[in-house]
Amino acid sequence: MFTACFSTGYNLSTMSRRSPFTLRISTLLGIAGLGMGLLTCPSTVGASDDLHIEITKKGLGKEVVITQGAREWFMLIEVTPENSVVLRQEKEHDTYLVDESETHDRPMTAGEVDAAITDYVNSVKTRATKE
Repeated sequence: MFTACFSTGYNLSTMSRRSPFTLRISTLLGIAGLGMGLLTCPSTVGASDDLHIEITKKGLGKEVVITQGAREWFMLIEVTPENSVVLRQEKEHDTYLVDESETHDRPMTAGEVDAAITDYVNSVKTRATKE
């Protein structure tokens, strides 16, 4: 007759080659390191410092409005069968800091519109965090 004894459960100390003391110390050091990392992370000062991003579809193009307190960034890409128009504006309160437009002699594809919007949003995020 053959008799075998199998453990009915798994626990970390029986599965690991390390001693239980080493496992506990490693766990505590990991938790302490995570806690120190969370304490040193920068936090936002207030809700007015956060960027609010709103993207809407406009026909074949798109529009993005980004606000942060009194600052506002705006980009509109208008696509027609003949051409594309890109409008960029940046203002603080009621003063326009940037007001520019460009016309392309062909319609932009949906991928080009998405890429331009994404690049603009990333550009504003980068500039807004530096200021």
